This record gives sequence, structure tokens and C-alpha cells, in this order.
Amino acid sequence: MKLVFLAGGVGKRMFPIVKEKCLLKFLGKELILHQIDLAQESGVDDIVIVSNPENISDIKEVAGDSHDYVVQKHPLGMADALLSAKDVISGNEILVVNPNDLFDSSAYRNMFAARESESDACILGYKVQKYFPGGYLILDEGRVKGIVEKPGEGNEPSDLVNLVVHYHRDADTLLAFLEKTESAHDDVYEKALTSMIKEGFTFSPVMYDGFWTAVKYPWHIFEATRYFMDRAQPWVAETAEISEKATIKGKVIIEEDVRVFEYATVHGPAYLGPGCIIGNNSLVRDYSHIGARTVVGFSTEVKNCYIGADCWFHTNYVGDSIILDGCSFGSGTVTANFRFDEQPVKVKINSQSVETGMDKFGCIMGENCKTGINASIMPGMRIGPNSIVGSHVMVDENLEPDTMLLTRQVELKKKNKLRFAREKKLELMKKLLKDNI
Repeated sequence: MKLVFLAGGVGKRMFPIVKEKCLLKFLGKELILHQIDLAQESGVDDIVIVSNPENISDIKEVAGDSHDYVVQKHPLGMADALLSAKDVISGNEILVVNPNDLFDSSAYRNMFAARESESDACILGYKVQKYFPGGYLILDEGRVKGIVEKPGEGNEPSDLVNLVVHYHRDADTLLAFLEKTESAHDDVYEKALTSMIKEGFTFSPVMYDGFWTAVKYPWHIFEATRYFMDRAQPWVAETAEISEKATIKGKVIIEEDVRVFEYATVHGPAYLGPGCIIGNNSLVRDYSHIGARTVVGFSTEVKNCYIGADCWFHTNYVGDSIILDGCSFGSGTVTANFRFDEQPVKVKINSQSVETGMDKFGCIMGENCKTGINASIMPGMRIGPNSIVGSHVMVDENLEPDTMLLTRQVELKKKNKLRFAREKKLELMKKLLKDNI
């Protein structure tokens, strides 16, 4: 059996994160490597990775040469991805997996157990308690009769969300249906499955009730971070230098060559990547994930943040935010993470306000951005890569990539006619000295 990871899509909803989702690092390792490890631990070694022309080199460099690679030339959905891999998967049983969905090993175990049945295909279903904007399984007498995409709250055909962990006993049959199915939307794969079912092929639902989160929007990175941290063991590398006057509390993972200075506090769960520095009087807490060589400078607080590599901070508050590689904050920059009306923070995406479901959420900042001193960033803002937020600027609208947002204060010069009474200061000093005697 071949396992097919579908990593060829373009995540437009993730902007300003332009890096491929499966290449985001968690605990020092790319997501695609976590997925490969989980699959191999579950007994699957024959892996095919479908990527796109932009990310193929990066994925190969990360995942190595022991897998088959297929390039999906255009982001035309699951059906096109599988058809692109036709030469590699033809004649095999296949397990189709979206590597941007996080789940535990029981998903594979459940699927392998269902594989022993006589069904032509098996679809992993996750039971939800509230509406999720994804695909839902249509069930009839214990069989899957179709998949409906985003039916809208109140119109769900079942309470089982379709997770893209799909087993197909005969790849050639699936490919044949994909080739003859047409659609004006990105649902050729789902329509092909429905056609197969109508022609008598049997699809069985496979129940899964373990952990699951789908990395569809940037704020889903927080759930992914929690998933990996909760399952990791606390660890401090021998080469880490931690001051005796620093405080380390809770589950903390501290990688090689980390330095934690005097009076700094790291309150886990937290992850400190290789070579990062936690400066004097700083505070890192509540599932903060700090990338390699990042400097959390003097008197900075980082709370529940995903921060990339090579970032710099100094006397900042960074709360519930996602900051990508190479960003630098001027002294006094603050990310606001809480609305006055205490309502969940929304993020504006393509002129629509999208609910994050989080009552505390800061900003999403792309790679290589800088802020000046005393800049303020309002909740839910998206700042495009290579942008600059000037000193004393308040960001209350999204910034496109390569943007400089500056403010110019009006200056007024006039002669100073004020004279300060030195006697009053001396009288105050005498009073203070007298009170202290």
C-alpha cells in the first residue's frame, strides 16, 4: 500500500504566512517530518509526496530522498494531485492523506482495521459537536453515500466531518473516475467518489475520536503547537546556559546553545529553539514557541505565541501572536490581543471578517518585518512580509507585503519662556528627608 501525502496546494487563507504549511516547524522539526514519522511508526513506509513547483525543492531537502515525489503543476485540487501521481500509484492500494490535518496514530490503526473489510474504500470521519466549515459525510445504513462540502450551519447531513485519510483498494478505479468527472468548482474528487458510490462501489465510514485539528487558517497554528507540546517530554540540552537567578517552571523544552539570563522567567509549556536568547527580566509563558536564534530581549513578555527563527525583541509585549522568521520589534512595540467589548477577535480575509473563535488574539506577521519604537498593533491584524511599521504608528488595518506605514508628527518650535522654581524642589527634598528621619 502506498501512502499519498497531498502537499501541492496553495494556502491562500494562511496569508501573510507564505511558507508552505507542511514546512512550518514545530519543536524544531517541519510538519511534514512529523507526519512521515507518524506514518512510519504506524507501519507505512511506502510514501508518495505530491508537491508543487514552488515547494518541491524545499520539501525534498527536508524529507530526503527515500520517498517518491510528484509535482502538481497547478493548484487544481485533490483530483488533479492524484492524477499527477498516476504513474506512481497505479496498480496499488492507496491511502490518501492531507498532511495539514493533525491526528494521532489511532487514525491509522482504525483505518487499517477497516481495510480488512470488503469495502472498496474507507473514509475517516470525525464526530463534531458544533459546525465546522468543511466536508461532511452523507450516511445511509452504515455506508458513506457521498460528501458535501461546507453545507452551512444547520444543513449538515451528519455529525461526521470528512478527514482526508481515505483508503482506496484499487487506485486504478479511482483514477478512472477522476479522469471522467468534470466540475466548475474544486470538488472533482468528491464528485468522483459520489459517482463511484452510485455505480455500486462500497464506501465505509471509519470512526475516529482522537485529537484532530486542521491547519486551514493561521490561528490553527496555536492548536498545532499545543498538540506537539502536550505530547513532548520536558528537556534541557547540556549546552544550554541558564542563570542560577533565572526561573524555569512547568514543562519546558530547551534546545542546544540556548541562553537564559538573570531574572528571566520561562513558565511552560514552552519551547526554546536552538541558540535563542531569553534576556534579563523577560517572561516567556503559556505555550510560547520560540524559533532558533531568536532574541527575547530585556523586559519583554511573550505569551502564547508562535515565533519563527532569527527574530529580535526588546521591551515589548507580544501576546497570542504569530510572528514569522526574521522579524524585529523596536523598543515599546505592543501587540494588543483583547477587544474592549470582550468579543472573539475576527480577522479580515478578502474583505470578509472571519471568526477566529479566540477572545485573545494578537497579530499575524509575515517574514522579515520590522517595527519602530512604541508601535501598536491592534488585535487580528495581518502584516504582509517585508513590511515596516514606523515609530508611534497604530496598525488598525491589514498591511500588504512590502509596505512602509509611517506617521509624521507636526512640529512646532517656539521660545521657552517658562522658568522652573528651584526653591520648590529644594523644599520638597527637605520634606522628604525630614519624613525619612
